Amino acid sequence: MDLPLIWSLLIATAVMLYVLLDGSDLGIGMLTAFAKSDHERNMMTATIEPVWDGNETWLILGGGGLFAAFPLAYAVLMPAFYIPVLIMLAALIFRGVAFEFRHKAVRKPTKLFWNGAFAYGSLAAALAQGFILGGFIQGVEAADRGFTGGTFDWFTPFTVLTALSVAGGYMLLGSCWLVLKTEGDIQKGCLKWAKRMTIFVLIAMGAVSLATLSIDPRVTARWGIDMQAFNFGKFLPLAPIPLIAGILFALIWRDLALRFDKAPDWRPMIYAAGLFLTGYLGLAISLFPYLVPFQYDIWQTAARDNALMLMLVGAGIMLPIILAYTVYVYSLFWGKVDPDEAYHD
Repeated sequence: MDLPLIWSLLIATAVMLYVLLDGSDLGIGMLTAFAKSDHERNMMTATIEPVWDGNETWLILGGGGLFAAFPLAYAVLMPAFYIPVLIMLAALIFRGVAFEFRHKAVRKPTKLFWNGAFAYGSLAAALAQGFILGGFIQGVEAADRGFTGGTFDWFTPFTVLTALSVAGGYMLLGSCWLVLKTEGDIQKGCLKWAKRMTIFVLIAMGAVSLATLSIDPRVTARWGIDMQAFNFGKFLPLAPIPLIAGILFALIWRDLALRFDKAPDWRPMIYAAGLFLTGYLGLAISLFPYLVPFQYDIWQTAARDNALMLMLVGAGIMLPIILAYTVYVYSLFWGKVDPDEAYHD
């Protein structure tokens, strides 16, 4: 049994679930900055109120799993990303406090402060995650089982592009979630944002994909591309990934354009999630099996097999419980948000 491979798949799944679930929450948080009224803002936050804190469970599982299952990778990556990780955690904490306090505020300046804290805390968390992702893709300098790079290696033009792309992608997820959960004028406004973010994400995914190919020759080789020739035999098995992404872009645009006539509310959200999955799969193909690109792979960084097996037993018990709880909560609060049940300031 290849335990490092199993644990890498478990952690990758946890991170992907976090991106899809809490990414929608962060996107909605950013979109509240453009709400036309307090009631509209309250309607937007009411769509995630029952689930937002539970969604962050997957981030804990991903980070904790990396620490326990791949201690060498954790020891190298954490010093490389101390600053964006601390910014992300502070923003998530501040955002969580603001989520509760904004409903308790009485005076207008206090309302503005907490509403801003929620919106810009969401933005800061999204950007920090984008910087971490960009820094991970571009690689980390390591030697003698330790980080040897600089404090701000994570801040480059490539990581700035990635950070903006992640924030835009979260806003696409958030706007599609609001299309699913709201009605009337709020839904119309969210449709406009979903269209804008679809165009932005299309451009951003193309730019990040092309930039990623230039990061390291081993990445381009995976896709059958180099400066001298194009290896069609290598590229053909991977061609469905960008092809599916292109189809999903066309489908989500069609549904957003036809929404008031024929398109079901749930389809744009499914298509947006599919776009993230294709991007995630493309990233996995580009970097696997490195867990510290381009220094250490999953087998070099893994803990001992007896520790991995013991943790796998615990994960086998807890993961179904967490999944069942998540599915139950989402099914319990399925349907449109009732305007009369949203908080009123």
